[in-house]
Amino acid sequence: MADRITLKGLRARGRHGVLPAERAEGQDFLVDVALELDLSAAARDDDLTKTVDYGVLAGKLVKVITGEPVDLIETLADRLVDVCLDDERVQTATVTVHKPHAPIPHEFADVAVRLRRGRAER
Repeated sequence: MADRITLKGLRARGRHGVLPAERAEGQDFLVDVALELDLSAAARDDDLTKTVDYGVLAGKLVKVITGEPVDLIETLADRLVDVCLDDERVQTATVTVHKPHAPIPHEFADVAVRLRRGRAER
């Protein structure tokens, strides 16, 4: 599918991680989302109800990020993909969770997990 909606750099504070300090203090997570769906009706009719409202989606994603803690960002990414696929128009969702302040004792630029799931994989 050629049509895509992307949301990049969504930032929210969560308490995800395996270390006690990560749970206690929390840290910022950055999320990128790409949704593949048919946008022709929305474009043709100039109608928000015929597409994914990315403002509403962002709110739902932030609720997951700031919600129940998990140990792994793989689990967090999986939960976020599920939120994206809740809209039946979305055929494929790609979610990347960045953990820029991961507790790594070396200098690094980013740690990220990327999941791509299609409707058939649910």
